Amino acid sequence: MKYPFRHTPYDHQLTALEKGWKAREYAYLMEMGTGKTKVTIDNAAMLYDAGKIASVVVIAPKGVYRNWTDKELPTHTPLHLNEGRIVTWSSSLTKKKKAEINTLFEPHNDLSWFIINIDAVNTKKGYTVLEKFLTSRECMLVIDESTIIKSPTAKRTKATVKLGKLARYRRILTGSPITKSPLDLYSQAEFLNPALLGFSSFYSFRRRYAIMQRRDFGGRAFDQVVGFQNTEELQGVLKEFSYRVTKDECLDLPEKIYMPPRPVELTKEQKSAYDDMRRMALVILEEEEMEASASAAIVQLLRLHQIVCGHLTMDDGTVKEFPNNRIKELDSVLEEATGKVIIWANYRLDIKRISEYLEDKYGAEAFVTYFGDTKDAERQEAVSKFQDVVWKSGEEESYDRAELRQRTGIEPVSVEKQSPVKYFLGNTQTGGYGITLTQATTVIYYSNNYDLEKRLQSEDRAHRIGQHHPVVYVDLVCPGTVDQKIISALRSKNNIARMVTGDKWRDWI
Repeated sequence: MKYPFRHTPYDHQLTALEKGWKAREYAYLMEMGTGKTKVTIDNAAMLYDAGKIASVVVIAPKGVYRNWTDKELPTHTPLHLNEGRIVTWSSSLTKKKKAEINTLFEPHNDLSWFIINIDAVNTKKGYTVLEKFLTSRECMLVIDESTIIKSPTAKRTKATVKLGKLARYRRILTGSPITKSPLDLYSQAEFLNPALLGFSSFYSFRRRYAIMQRRDFGGRAFDQVVGFQNTEELQGVLKEFSYRVTKDECLDLPEKIYMPPRPVELTKEQKSAYDDMRRMALVILEEEEMEASASAAIVQLLRLHQIVCGHLTMDDGTVKEFPNNRIKELDSVLEEATGKVIIWANYRLDIKRISEYLEDKYGAEAFVTYFGDTKDAERQEAVSKFQDVVWKSGEEESYDRAELRQRTGIEPVSVEKQSPVKYFLGNTQTGGYGITLTQATTVIYYSNNYDLEKRLQSEDRAHRIGQHHPVVYVDLVCPGTVDQKIISALRSKNNIARMVTGDKWRDWI
């Protein structure tokens, strides 16, 4: 394929483009870290150059859509298109924002991009603007992380499917089209084209691929899904309009893949507390004059960082909690992730909240914890469970080799066994050193420690001898706060303590 790409695609990305770029409707089912956003940008550019489209609309989750504007489009748009016109939706339609949106409707020869979050589709303002834009020019409509429309009865699904009929080309992007069941596919395919799956309704689709059982509860009868059938047939149908690839299949991918940070919006309570603490920090550090110590600056950074994570330890030791969106964004990332996942969190309260969320959603058997409160005897057990290793002697099995040896006097033999544990939750202070977690292919930093050594060491728990797959790294970040500066410094391998010496702390606070 000859095309003036901004950056040469990997082999699997070229395959995706060769298979799908001309299609009216297509699904890029590419696992997180394999570059489906770049493929989509290149696809849009090729259609634009061929005179097939003039504009692109991207509908994405709230935590993802700004990455298109801030990172992906500036990085991957072919140079001869000069980035085109890019407008990002905002719920507060100020005069300036309205004027910016109106530029999309003005006569011009540039490829224009309109990036909007899925929540806006549910609003009258957002839907009206999208409807007007999609009917004004030949468009490609893209649903990023398309499992956001997996529920056929959801208002946003119905609205998105309706909008899809106005677009000349349609694309869905996701690494995990089936998050809970094969039935998740129906609405995503319906958006592309209702005829693709060959069913006129969700219920006829369900009858073909789900095993139903009549149940009665409290005098109310209903049909419950108890299993699935004809799944190989469904996979064959899906292949006709999609390209599927996993990290395991991409031999040309780099070993470490750093995803754009996932933005987490501050709640109004967090923002108010952050602004108050910021003003107080400025006063405190100014009183120490020009040579405020790095340790004093880091204390203030720590307090600001706690607030963006949703809590603050007061001077008397009590903890004040704030409503926050961090767990919600973590949930979004985990929906996309495949395989086993490490979640690093900096604070005990973070680990407590994440544990509650994981247990509620996936069950207590789905995760292990490894932090200061984890007893020494339980730490190796946690690692072994995550690594799918048990120790067997005769008829006995244990995840703790030393305990079994002491109890039976028999040297255990290592055997492989599938463990139900999918998530390893810990902090870098305790779990970032010396252990091997090579079963993980995704590492999420829910909240970062500002020690560079701990960051580098914790990254290498998954990326070390025994790892045979690329590893994806994802940071959650509150834009415009110390959170963003900490992550930028750590990813650039800069020592934060050295960066806040003298009066440099002002740039951080």
